[in-house]
Amino acid sequence: MLSLVICTLNEGQAIGPLLDETRAALETALGHSGFEIIVVDDDSSDGTGRAVQAAAAQDSRVRLIVRKGVRGLASAAVRGWDEAGGEVLALMDGDGQHDPALIPRLAAAVSEGGADLAIGSRYMSDAASGLTGRRHWISRAATRMAGLVLRAPLRDPMSGCFAMRRDWYEAARPKLSTVGFKILLDLVASSPRAPRIAELATALRPRRGGESKLDLRVMLDLASLLIEKRTGRLIPSRFVEFSLVGASGVLVNLTVLALLGALPFWAAFGIATVVAMTSNYWLNTLLTYRDQRLRGWLRWRGLLMFYLACSGGALLGQGVGNGLLVAGAPRALAGLAGALSGGVWNYLATRWMIWGAERRRPAGAS
Repeated sequence: MLSLVICTLNEGQAIGPLLDETRAALETALGHSGFEIIVVDDDSSDGTGRAVQAAAAQDSRVRLIVRKGVRGLASAAVRGWDEAGGEVLALMDGDGQHDPALIPRLAAAVSEGGADLAIGSRYMSDAASGLTGRRHWISRAATRMAGLVLRAPLRDPMSGCFAMRRDWYEAARPKLSTVGFKILLDLVASSPRAPRIAELATALRPRRGGESKLDLRVMLDLASLLIEKRTGRLIPSRFVEFSLVGASGVLVNLTVLALLGALPFWAAFGIATVVAMTSNYWLNTLLTYRDQRLRGWLRWRGLLMFYLACSGGALLGQGVGNGLLVAGAPRALAGLAGALSGGVWNYLATRWMIWGAERRRPAGAS
């Protein structure tokens, strides 16, 4: 059986007609009992869930999973595949840009053609990919970057429409990052062996609803994921993004210090430190942990906890640096070690104290 996962976020206009079209295409190719469709919705506010529930009420092959307090295509796809029952697992977008008629062909390439992974590729030829403007150039740049870490050559490693063998997925599953939107790249880079790949030409159709998720934040996710994979997970992708935000905080600190030059240094430094911490918190909310974004009063509680955690990191960094200086280490080395230890503390402490609720939630919770 084929298990098709569709990940949605505010795609209420598209999902109903898309489910009708997809069920018709799959039933024609695979028969009445040859497939299931699992929609994983990140708590959409536009009626997406209601549209899926209406389809599920008419067809038991359609299921809805609603996730609350967490977002991101990669983790949503993994949630769906983990609950799927098919021997062939597939993925497509919920905005109508992927042609459902392609899914049975991808499944056949896996179940009958011997491929571990079959991909709908937008770059099999010079024909139009369906992307326009900035989205086209971001996708092409991301494709070139992805070639740095992949075990197998792919024309379109950023594709969101593919099918795979369950056993190949399960082999890659323990090493998945599940951060961001580029799950195909994550899968191929996490696999213990190079997959047997089939690529089928396709182009994106006009979007029926929802908004594009392809922006510069996706490029940041991609770059951090590549670093994680190239270092064998020694440097987690979230730590890369957290560190980049921290580097921006240094610039904020120096800028505020310069603007407050008329104040005593201790007062200017204290204000600059608070402003930098505040900037770092909101940037981490928007970038590093946007898939676990806090809402309501929890955002302000998180800010206070961020101040507390980073104050501890500053004390730790100072202690490490001073200790190395006393031991005779060069000043630059002591400073670097202090900054690194403080940064690692800040990452671990804030991840646990502020953004760790979803990781500690029991498996299977919505």
